[in-house]
Amino acid sequence: MDATIASILLLDGLTNGAIYALLGLATVLVFTVTRVIFIPQGEFVAYGALTLAILQTGQVPGTVWLLLILAGVAALMEGFSRWQHQRNAASALKASLKMLLPSVLIAGVTAWAAPQQFPLAVQALLSVALVTAFGPLVYRVAYQSLEAATPLVLLIVSVGVHFAMTGLGLLFFGAEGFRNPSFWDLRVSLGPLTLSGQAMIIGAASVALIVLLWLFFERSLFGKALRATAVNRLGARLMGISSHASGQLTFAMAALIGALSGLLIGPTTTVFYDTGFLIGLKGFVAAVVAGLSSYPGALVGALFVGVVEAFGAFWASAFKEVIVFTLILPILLWRSLTSGHSDEEH
Repeated sequence: MDATIASILLLDGLTNGAIYALLGLATVLVFTVTRVIFIPQGEFVAYGALTLAILQTGQVPGTVWLLLILAGVAALMEGFSRWQHQRNAASALKASLKMLLPSVLIAGVTAWAAPQQFPLAVQALLSVALVTAFGPLVYRVAYQSLEAATPLVLLIVSVGVHFAMTGLGLLFFGAEGFRNPSFWDLRVSLGPLTLSGQAMIIGAASVALIVLLWLFFERSLFGKALRATAVNRLGARLMGISSHASGQLTFAMAALIGALSGLLIGPTTTVFYDTGFLIGLKGFVAAVVAGLSSYPGALVGALFVGVVEAFGAFWASAFKEVIVFTLILPILLWRSLTSGHSDEEH
């Protein structure tokens, strides 16, 4: 290996690492606020990329129908829960409609826009909006009633949600893979390197989203409420911060990050219904490097994972996934030996 090949591999690793950084940040965000190790984070990536790909063909994406079904289930659960607590039919109906209407509106607009063949940017916005709407619904259906459960129970639920979303992806998208068009076809030669416009967009979007997340948590009231929930769930509830609303907002942000990641990675690789699982796991490895608690640590870990994957693919392409996921073993051992163990309730 010479310097030219090494620089090309380094650029590829950093580009992929920027995507893994977003997924790692989403994993840390969900875990710190809700204590859920959200394995299906990668499914949002696949849903985002495949939704845009179907819109490119002028057809209504399967996520529209899946969103309507999930919204109907969540609305029924929300209405029944409200009726159980208040025994008020009007209040239960209002709660159901509040859960149902945003998803119906987004799905309706997307179904209308699909055959119109709008520009790529408009289709990308519709894809992001559609997949983001899944976040609060997934939390409501699968996690909200179990928010007081142990992390182990929530992890088991996450495994079930992962298999459900993967199976539904196969049902609504089919087994065929898609590759999206690039958002920017520019190519810049920097000596031995060729920097593509899509790589520039990936880097810029990752940096911008990380900065926006920092501003959200540091400067906004909602961000501070989520931080309070992450630090002390009981204290946050006593101060009037709804754990239900915090969970739904957190999952909406995770779905948004996943959808954006899907749009960014779609032009660089063929995406299938189950592609998101491996991508999400690499983001999870980055989050583990950060101890599932540090956003800067997740960023550094993701870039490290991307670089290791690139060089591993060069030396032993058949074992690149094994090399990446083996990284988690010494990291877990090191954290187990150096971290204190304490009960969350104390």
